[in-house]
Amino acid sequence: MNHNASPNSDAAAIDPILLSVYARTFKAITDEMSISMERTTRSPILCEAKDYVTGLYDADGRMLEQTENLPILAFSLAPVCKHIRQTFGDDIHPGDVFFHNDVFSLGNQNNDVAVFKPVFHGDTLVAWTAVKGHQADIGGNVRGGYNPNAVEVWQEALRIPAVKVVERGKLRQDVWNLIFANIRLDIVQHDMKAEMGACAVGERRMLELIAKYGLASFDAHKLALFDATRRMMEAEIAKIPNGRYSGEGTVYYDGRNVGSKYTIRVDVEVGERSIRFDYSRTDPQTNGFVNGTFTSSASATILTLLQMVNPDIPHNEGMVQPIEIVIPEGTILNAAYPKATTFGNHLCPPNADAIQRALSGVMPDRVTAGWNNLLCSLTTGTDPGRNEAYVDIGFMGLKGGSGALPGCDGYDHIGMIDASGGVLDQDYEMFEQQTPHRLLKHELLADSAGAGQWRGGLGVETIFEIGSDDTQLVTFGDGDFEGAFGLAGGHGAGLNFIRLTYPDGTVVVPKNKDLITGVPRGTVYHQVANGGGGWGDPRKRDRRRVADEVRNGVISREAAIRDYGMTAGELP
Repeated sequence: MNHNASPNSDAAAIDPILLSVYARTFKAITDEMSISMERTTRSPILCEAKDYVTGLYDADGRMLEQTENLPILAFSLAPVCKHIRQTFGDDIHPGDVFFHNDVFSLGNQNNDVAVFKPVFHGDTLVAWTAVKGHQADIGGNVRGGYNPNAVEVWQEALRIPAVKVVERGKLRQDVWNLIFANIRLDIVQHDMKAEMGACAVGERRMLELIAKYGLASFDAHKLALFDATRRMMEAEIAKIPNGRYSGEGTVYYDGRNVGSKYTIRVDVEVGERSIRFDYSRTDPQTNGFVNGTFTSSASATILTLLQMVNPDIPHNEGMVQPIEIVIPEGTILNAAYPKATTFGNHLCPPNADAIQRALSGVMPDRVTAGWNNLLCSLTTGTDPGRNEAYVDIGFMGLKGGSGALPGCDGYDHIGMIDASGGVLDQDYEMFEQQTPHRLLKHELLADSAGAGQWRGGLGVETIFEIGSDDTQLVTFGDGDFEGAFGLAGGHGAGLNFIRLTYPDGTVVVPKNKDLITGVPRGTVYHQVANGGGGWGDPRKRDRRRVADEVRNGVISREAAIRDYGMTAGELP
């Protein structure tokens, strides 16, 4: 370090210590933005489950850092930031704020609405702050945004191509009114203001950083950070044997044609310093809402790969430079305009299955067994106690277990792989405050994990009583068709289910993409999200550990004897 240089010097020499300071400061800024969102949003989807991401980007939209509460959203911000930069060109000014959700201009899902705020140092555009969160409603035919009957985008949502909502610091009230006149719930306005506030927090911290070290230093160290990160990712890719590897994942039922099934096929080509994911052999798009966008599908690919590499790699532009992703338009992972695509984020599990199956043979110590596949529900109605509309995504009930890998059991109750543990549970008391429902049971489920030398993570059982009249229930996922798979002799896990028992005793089992209206108050909702897949021969598992898990209710005596080869005398 040049100790004689002023900290405000514009000298562009790369200082390795200062490089680390920049990297950690970028991360600290996105973390602070995330905390701002947690403390200021109102929808439980955001303030409880943290279904949002925060990010920093340079003037050209290249990723500096992000806080990935929901990773599949995080990797969808940079493409849109670049799109806004190119679309608006010189018409970007200090004080501007942009909204965006449009899936046909690089958005990932209609409900995931982003705010982008340019950061200016004097008259120079130097960076962007951005936040994207899943909004409780976004217009369309169905409150809450998930419409299993949709065949085109207009039946799903209000499209918001990049639009300037604040211009030079002044709110464009006409634009604001146009957007929110088409959204049912007032809470969405409050939550979008919270996104804008979090972007302002990031802007303030970025300007402090640049004021401290100078713009030339910022620009030079940013590029050096990209380069260092690229080399780190290339080193991880170099650990994978060169070659071409293929895998498949299955999507069950398109929401319209009972018995329909679609295959995601990936060919992974590994070179010396690059990796290519080619989905050209994937099945065509559907005529329902079970389609993805390029952005959501590419995000799923990136987050799955990141689970197999050094977790200390900074998440910036350099990380993605050695990765090429090919997803032809017209496939189920990249539907053509104007197809419905709301389900797209939830194609991540079968996409991840395909990648894991492709690479498990050449990265046996890095690839987990299968994760519990998603089966989720969304309830909407009017809370009779407050006479207010509510929307709730049942995050508690959908979170199954992750897959095991050598030396490590899967995580219990972690949730879908596209969340990778970032989405949190709902607090029980807040669940009952923010919905009219009454929670009856929420427990880890014994024997739900796939058996193995290293077992999968446990899933959960959830039961609650629906507390609103004429409730609407939407279900989506594939976890009732295919359980998590095991690897290296490990066992797979069971299937998920959702079951409704009406007050008159009628039992209704929804399809996995379904829209049920008129669900009466007093209906008992029962859901099981199963566990993750096991790794390795279960009979090689430490026998004392199996005995302890029987004692603790994780494994039943019957399963210990059947799956793990224990004798009655070894068990408590």
